[in-house]
Amino acid sequence: MKKVLIHTEYIELQNVLKKENIISTGGEAKIYLKENEVFVNDILETRRGRKLYPGDQIRINNETYLIEKNVG
Repeated sequence: MKKVLIHTEYIELQNVLKKENIISTGGEAKIYLKENEVFVNDILETRRGRKLYPGDQIRINNETYLIEKNVG
């Protein structure tokens, strides 16, 4: 499981995809989500603007990412 550290209250799904180098621009997120299955907390997600909070888990291509708040 990979950790995605955030400094804010939440992060949008498209920004996680960019941060993890899965896509290169936010505009690619819509296409990516149409062509690939992305699960948030085991529920299929198609909204690129979905807000993700600490504790949320994202599964993409058999890889799991955990959103964590960066303290410090």
